[in-house]
Amino acid sequence: MYALALKFRQIDGPTWLVAAVLYTAWFLLVWYHALLPWYVIMPVGAYLTAWHFSLQHEAIHSFRGVPKWLRFAVVFPPLGLWFPFPLYRKSHRTHHRDEDLAVPGIDTESYYVRREDWERMGPIQRGLLLFNQTLLGRLTLGPLLRLRILVTREFQRVRRGDRSHLPHWGIHVVAVGLLFWFISGVCGFVWWQYVLLVAYPGMSLGLLRAFYEHRAAVESAERTASCESNFVFGMLFLYNNLHVVHHRNPAMPWYDIPRHYRENRDELLQGNGQFVFSGYWVLARKYLLWPVFNPVHPTL
Repeated sequence: MYALALKFRQIDGPTWLVAAVLYTAWFLLVWYHALLPWYVIMPVGAYLTAWHFSLQHEAIHSFRGVPKWLRFAVVFPPLGLWFPFPLYRKSHRTHHRDEDLAVPGIDTESYYVRREDWERMGPIQRGLLLFNQTLLGRLTLGPLLRLRILVTREFQRVRRGDRSHLPHWGIHVVAVGLLFWFISGVCGFVWWQYVLLVAYPGMSLGLLRAFYEHRAAVESAERTASCESNFVFGMLFLYNNLHVVHHRNPAMPWYDIPRHYRENRDELLQGNGQFVFSGYWVLARKYLLWPVFNPVHPTL
């Protein structure tokens, strides 16, 4: 039995199981959507879409028991619509350079801005950025602001003469078109309802994990948090909520993170300056309507 369990882990069995459950549940949700009220479709669809983002993140760092092309194929379907997986993989690698973590303009996942950029902004843009630093703002307007940054960055790339991303976007558009053909043409799930009830809430839920997982700090080790949440959120984020483990051991499979965290908790929290929260409800109570930090990076 032990040998069988070991082999199961060696071939990334837990990740395959997540992928099978995720895609099966998504298919059933879309296929039987007409039998379900919107208040069931939205939370289930959001969970599955955010879970898919977590699976894509896992495929970037781990999930090494299969060939690269198969790993790519497993996570390629754009259930969340918004970003080609190859470009996500490319940009996310810069996020793991410790010296640049949380630095605006370098870390592609930073929520800070440089002071000179802040001073050039008008009151509306500043207000939006401040609202985005509240949990309410991050979950409601956050996806739109992330999409705006993405579109702006990609257009600027093309204007500079760099067209290397265009083939990825072309393939992504075709893939989204095929997805909508299945969702709407085969299953009768109106495409804009899918966007509003599944894709957008899924992106919003995915941003919950990133709400306060990094901060500006002189020591790079103290920039990454740990959010000790329950099984529901742990599985949703594939235990990436224990983010300090992931940044110290990026290639560690998601199913090894909880045990490693339990066994090394004191050392990990000592290393990250006790940057820890006891759950997402704690963040909600503190920062639902109050900015989690000033958008202006304090040391740049």
